[in-house]
Amino acid sequence: MASGTAMDQKTPPAEAARLNSAGMQALRAQSFAEAERLFVEAVGHDSAASALWRNVAAARRAQGNDAGELQALEAAISVDRVDFMAWLRKAELHQRRLEEAEALEAWQAVLQLAAQAGELPPAVGDALSVGRAFVENAMARIASAVESELQPFQLTMDETEKRRSGAFVDLALGRRRTYFNQCEGLYYPFLPADEFFDRRHFTWMPEVEAATADIREEFLALHADPGDTLRPYVRMDSGIPDNKWSPLDHSLDWGACFLWEYGKPNLPVLDRCPKTAAALASLPSAHIPGRSPSAFFSLLKPRTRIPPHTGVTNTRAIIHLPLIVPVDCGFRVGGETREWCEGEAFAFDDTIEHEAWNNSDELRVVLIFDVWNPHLTAAEHDLITRYYNAADATGLNPAN
Repeated sequence: MASGTAMDQKTPPAEAARLNSAGMQALRAQSFAEAERLFVEAVGHDSAASALWRNVAAARRAQGNDAGELQALEAAISVDRVDFMAWLRKAELHQRRLEEAEALEAWQAVLQLAAQAGELPPAVGDALSVGRAFVENAMARIASAVESELQPFQLTMDETEKRRSGAFVDLALGRRRTYFNQCEGLYYPFLPADEFFDRRHFTWMPEVEAATADIREEFLALHADPGDTLRPYVRMDSGIPDNKWSPLDHSLDWGACFLWEYGKPNLPVLDRCPKTAAALASLPSAHIPGRSPSAFFSLLKPRTRIPPHTGVTNTRAIIHLPLIVPVDCGFRVGGETREWCEGEAFAFDDTIEHEAWNNSDELRVVLIFDVWNPHLTAAEHDLITRYYNAADATGLNPAN
């Protein structure tokens, strides 16, 4: 007989649907072996239907056939890697059989899929609650074992090793995510994507910290009579659509008094803050006309939040010297959150997502300024400066 005749053609999926319907009737009648037979026959007509494989698994589960159920669920998942219910039943099966490693892997997949799904039925929600509790317990046990092993060893590490290894452990345990540089302007390749830079890079930092009281006193005098030196930090051009900055636009909820702004000295403020000006003059700042350095008193009013955002270039490090810090203020860069402590400076890469908040009823004030990224060499400082000088001289280079 020639190929391609009706007898050679595959039985249409309609037969699979008929057999599946009969299997469902048998399942409801608790004729589990018959239901399995019908579902298996249905799969023979439409093996690419993951739902049919799940029905086979259900019939085998009702008969206590764990191995057969697992085979059917894995077949469903091989057909459709995002079959939520197949993953859910697989997780429950492994948990029921006390196969904890396999259950953890399956439950993690279930929870990932659930996060992308819409509203789920109450019964599924109850199952997810069981899964979340299992995952939390399992990860807590892993964390306890890891921390018991590593904590004594980490005590021998230097600042860089402790910070990096701590991030590694948190990432491996699912306690944090990885953040990358997102530059609005110049990106310099191959620099470490540090969130907070280690203090050892900034040997001058203790000298700046020692001047905290003088800097605070100069700020308070300036703030008592700021004139036009205090302005909103966020000033969007007219016509820009509403965005995350709109609540702060032209608002002194986040105010700034600039000593230097994009490489230009603000002499009225510098003249009124000579000790602050002297401290800034001693720093390894980039001096690129129209671009850097910048230095300002940052004023965050009570109950104000600066939304997550990223900066212009990773060629710099941003320094915070906290001057006035009420309780319940905080600062996050990437996966690490810190509290400001008056007189204790820190450095971070602002091209990694960061945000700040003042949940108190008092004003928070920080002196913010930028210096060269400590991972750049002196030759690279010179090269970057020459690049901007040459590019800007054309009159074509963007301002950022």
